[in-house]
Amino acid sequence: MKGPLDRPLRIALFAEAVTLAHVARPIALARDIAPAGHQLLLACDPRYATFAADGPWQRANIRSIPSAQFNMALARGTPVYDFETLNSYVAEDLRLIEAFKPDLVVGDFRLSLSVSARLAGVPYMAITNAYWTPQYQGGYALPVIPLSRMLPLPLAAALFHTFRPLAFIPHCRPMNRLRKHHKLPSLGNNLRRVYTDADHLLIPDLAPLYPISGQSHTHSYIGPLMWSPSAQIPDWWDEPAREELGSVYVTMGSSGNNSLLPVILEAMKNLPVRVLASTAGAPAPLSAPANARLASYLPGDAAALRSRLMICNGGSLSTQQALAAGIPTLAIASNMDQFLNMAPIEAVGAGVTLRADRLSVAVVRKAAEALLRSEAAAATAAARKLQQPLLVAADGVGAAFSRAAARLLTPLS
Repeated sequence: MKGPLDRPLRIALFAEAVTLAHVARPIALARDIAPAGHQLLLACDPRYATFAADGPWQRANIRSIPSAQFNMALARGTPVYDFETLNSYVAEDLRLIEAFKPDLVVGDFRLSLSVSARLAGVPYMAITNAYWTPQYQGGYALPVIPLSRMLPLPLAAALFHTFRPLAFIPHCRPMNRLRKHHKLPSLGNNLRRVYTDADHLLIPDLAPLYPISGQSHTHSYIGPLMWSPSAQIPDWWDEPAREELGSVYVTMGSSGNNSLLPVILEAMKNLPVRVLASTAGAPAPLSAPANARLASYLPGDAAALRSRLMICNGGSLSTQQALAAGIPTLAIASNMDQFLNMAPIEAVGAGVTLRADRLSVAVVRKAAEALLRSEAAAATAAARKLQQPLLVAADGVGAAFSRAAARLLTPLS
């Protein structure tokens, strides 16, 4: 195994701002590796400039497709990008790479870097969860798409898994067309390969919870990239929680369906809990029950520590905050990423997944109350079993990145 880096690097980090998570992780990584003296460039869409404005890096603007367009494509089960968009990304990537002249490029869901970094001749690392790597053994999950809404779930799942290889071809086609246009070989019709093609993968997960097979030289587990927004603390923040079951932290995130927030609040209305809810920048519901406290953004790590349960969309950043606080997760999942992320958490008993296309006030209330009451001891114990390993791994991100970068760069030096 290679040792740590022996010199600071010039590192360009590209964030694809279709969700806040894909911006938050490069920000968290940049903060973790900055003490090593690296010169950093952080590139992201201006819509998240508030979160990326202050830090130990130079800032650059790049364009990402609108989040609404991204979420709509996921909801419809249609390709997220077309060739023209990806090709415009490549031109933009290359301009920044040429101007900054990095030793290393790091991207989070910036698929165009599969081409632009190679054209520029710069080593490329991609931040990706373990369940998106081609080596992951967990299979795929049926997301919330028209098929799942129209048919009984067993039939929808059977059809999805039968025709999935054919259905994924249109999702892979724009990337393969882009690579052909730039005289690079096809990545085939493996969606995981298309989404994660890089010289080395940086996996911000716990290896025991999300194990992958294959040669370790292709990837490195670097530990969770913990991030929480620097939000203005609301006036009610320090109110004591006098309710019998304490507080519940609710956030559907930037990729969650915020139209579900009123359903969740209604489900919590008659439970002896105080609800701490973040709208993730979306408009707040017109009315909220008396036991709910709402804000546009909340410091998620601190909110989780004050709570006994997190209700979220099942994305990795939110579930890692829950595990870091030692509390279980109730996930209301829509897209495949959320289902894949929650599967191991549910398997060890640290959470429960509900489908957004099979949701009701009664279903949410029943699941939340079970996690807070009869199942609370087991679910909380399962979450706390993962708490310390997760915190230790998160504290070691800087050193893990250094080892991964040395492994990639040393043969090239």
